[in-house]
Amino acid sequence: MIHKRLSIVGITGLIGLSSLLGAGPAQAREPGEQAEPPRVELVLDVSGSMRAADIDGETRIAVAKRAFNEVVDALPETTYLGIRVLGATYPGDNKKTGCKDTQQIVEVGPVDRNAAKDAIAGLKPTGFTPVGLALREAAKDLGDSGSVRRIVLITDGEDTCTPPDPCAVARELAAQGTKLVVDTLGLAPDEKTRKQLVCISTATGGTFTAAQSQEELTDRVKQLVDRAAVPPPVAPAAVTGAEDCQSAPLLAPGVYTDREKIGEHRYYRVPVQSGQELRASVSVALDRQVSRDYGVLMKAATADGRELVRGSDAGSGRADVLSAGLRWSGDEEPSPQASDDADDGEQKVTTDVCLIVSNSFASNTAASAPGMPLELSIDVVDASHTPDAPGLGRGWLLLLVLGLAGLVAGVLAGWLTRWWVATWRDN
Repeated sequence: MIHKRLSIVGITGLIGLSSLLGAGPAQAREPGEQAEPPRVELVLDVSGSMRAADIDGETRIAVAKRAFNEVVDALPETTYLGIRVLGATYPGDNKKTGCKDTQQIVEVGPVDRNAAKDAIAGLKPTGFTPVGLALREAAKDLGDSGSVRRIVLITDGEDTCTPPDPCAVARELAAQGTKLVVDTLGLAPDEKTRKQLVCISTATGGTFTAAQSQEELTDRVKQLVDRAAVPPPVAPAAVTGAEDCQSAPLLAPGVYTDREKIGEHRYYRVPVQSGQELRASVSVALDRQVSRDYGVLMKAATADGRELVRGSDAGSGRADVLSAGLRWSGDEEPSPQASDDADDGEQKVTTDVCLIVSNSFASNTAASAPGMPLELSIDVVDASHTPDAPGLGRGWLLLLVLGLAGLVAGVLAGWLTRWWVATWRDN
């Protein structure tokens, strides 16, 4: 029963996980504006290994089919669903031919429950496991529209057709900046398969799911159901940092995504007026194995390279995300290259602050491209000045109070000591 529900968890991700990420710019939707429907494609492994009867005495494909039917019945009417299979048609031993065996059996569109069930019902485990190719084709199936674009990959084994390597394909899709997320589900996965599926999901900001106990399975289902009720967050806008401040993109307050290679520096510019405060943070996700002892650095500098402030974070190799942040006020150090803008008769100095994001990652095996995914958050608010101290007359009143307190304490201590000595002698 545990393994039967395992498949239900993965496919239920079509519902729960599809609401987590949108594909629009980093701006809230206007009131009354209709969001495009979420677009989800199920990629199902129908390779020969799915014939294994190790899930409560039933084959893996039989359990997957039954779970899929239950989830199709529960899908919201607004979801656009597509189905792609791999290893479903070629029964031969020619690897070159078998590694091209992937087809879309249901086009992405409004849910047709009967058509979806009929398409799955006739599947029989057959051939090879071209996961990388199937992911690449599934991304094409989904196109580049939709408030949510998600692939749910269900497989019981690792890719047997590399190249293309499925993890490299996932990084390739993430680097395109199309906000496509791949969630993976391992049916009775071994350690090698688990690592590959984790790599695929991590590279695209998705999740990997496997259950080892009924308690874990129950908790996971609850999480997915809870997430389904949460409105999609504002999606970050894609931006490409430059190699220097002069050519850096000018950013308004908002949330942005970019990718940074190992040891690279990325430059961005933010205009800050006098009387305003810049608040910025960056989070870098580790989507591949890196060496221990690394860090992320964020600096604010003037256009001529003079550093204003910095923030950093360091890791030992156990964290999945590193973050750094900083604050800088436009009143602290106006830039020599600042410009004056008239505002209600008052002159305000605008400083183009350069934000520099760099890292100290190192890796002997991981490919440098595409870079690590990063999320940049920028806000410009009214400067929050430190409040003045209470009126102590520039410290003279405080000094007088401390002097009087010291005098009284000294007199009391001397009197008590004299009294104690006199009493001791009398006794």
